[in-house]
Amino acid sequence: MSKILVTGGAGYIGSHVVKALGEQGYETLVFDNLSTGNDWAVLSGRLVRGELADRPTLDRLLTEFRPDAVIHFAASIVVSESVAEPLKYYRNNTATTLNLLEALRDYGVNRFIFSSTAAVYGIPEVIPVHERAPLAPINPYGTSKMMTELVLRDLAEADPAFRYVALRYFNVAGADGGNRIGQAYKNPTHLITRALKTASGIYPELQLFGADYDTPDGTCIRDYIHVDDLASAHVLALESLLAGGSNAIFNCGYGRGYSVREVLDIAKKVTGVDIPVTLAGRRDGDPPALVADSSLIQSALGWRPRHDDLEYIVGTAWAWERKITGK
Repeated sequence: MSKILVTGGAGYIGSHVVKALGEQGYETLVFDNLSTGNDWAVLSGRLVRGELADRPTLDRLLTEFRPDAVIHFAASIVVSESVAEPLKYYRNNTATTLNLLEALRDYGVNRFIFSSTAAVYGIPEVIPVHERAPLAPINPYGTSKMMTELVLRDLAEADPAFRYVALRYFNVAGADGGNRIGQAYKNPTHLITRALKTASGIYPELQLFGADYDTPDGTCIRDYIHVDDLASAHVLALESLLAGGSNAIFNCGYGRGYSVREVLDIAKKVTGVDIPVTLAGRRDGDPPALVADSSLIQSALGWRPRHDDLEYIVGTAWAWERKITGK
């Protein structure tokens, strides 16, 4: 089977994709600095620790491993942090990707899957949002990802041999159905993870950021996709590229939005805990609503979600939370 280099493959989403690749028989090499990832999360292939900015190490890996394709996850991902530290995000998310792409060009690796985000849309005028919607990010995180998408577009235009797929994630949640891996960030910002850690007693209360948005209950609305469904989208995108498929950009979501309050109601139901909540002000860079139109990936790649059920998503995350906390 093909050899796949996975940058950031020890992280939350990357590790689930590496697991899926291993199950399909791909040979994987994970390259990760372990700043937010974990070596135990790499269930398939080999892990090499290092930095994408380190060109000599990249050269050595590409010479030795000779990948057929690259799946690029490595990035900083916290919206509020990107507002406070924009240079970190342009360096980690855009500049290091340029370094990677230059190395791949020099070694003739011309199949590339990019981990992008719905944050490139900013505050969309139409919900659900289609891939043709204007790109208007409202935070440096989204802008850094948009800049990389534009680089990929221009590179593919200049070099017809180079092919890429960019996957724009909506809100990724849940854990491996076998309870082997899941979110393990030191300081998680994801709503579901924070809610479950509050339910387990790790945090005394959950902050609800903003209840005055122009939404039915005043709280933000998001489209939550189970991480295993997202992993299957990566495998299908890879299969397409390896078979000679065209450049493409796809939304990855279910087309169904849940407000913060609705998510908390489900978290309370799953855990059986009356999660304490305090109201806080809006966070910088948060749009009121983001819901995907995912019809394109379904028609183009035949992607079919298997876990479009928020109670199931929260349930797998809760099982993982109980495992890692021992509660």
